Amino acid sequence: MASRGHVDDATFAAAWVQARGTRGYGAARLRTDLRRRGVASGLIEAAVATLPSDRQIEEARRLAQRRYPALVRTAPARAAVRLRDYLLRRGFSPAIVQTVVREMAPRAGPFD
Repeated sequence: MASRGHVDDATFAAAWVQARGTRGYGAARLRTDLRRRGVASGLIEAAVATLPSDRQIEEARRLAQRRYPALVRTAPARAAVRLRDYLLRRGFSPAIVQTVVREMAPRAGPFD
């Protein structure tokens, strides 16, 4: 199949990153998902490198804006911590998560 061009891990990895990156998944999560599917590390890194860093933070902000109001309604004291955990599970870097949580909940420490 590979010799006939039906199996191309590089194309698969690039398509996976583009599709999942726009659905709110960060680089760490994308790497893990591709590793689980047996894609080579070099191909994973090449595909993930195509994600613009500004797009990552914008995606994290979009998710936070959608999620944070519900978290505040259900547990105001723990909303920032739950938002942090949610964004980390989605695969965003700790630096991006810290920035977004501080923007959403400026009085709460993002890693309480």
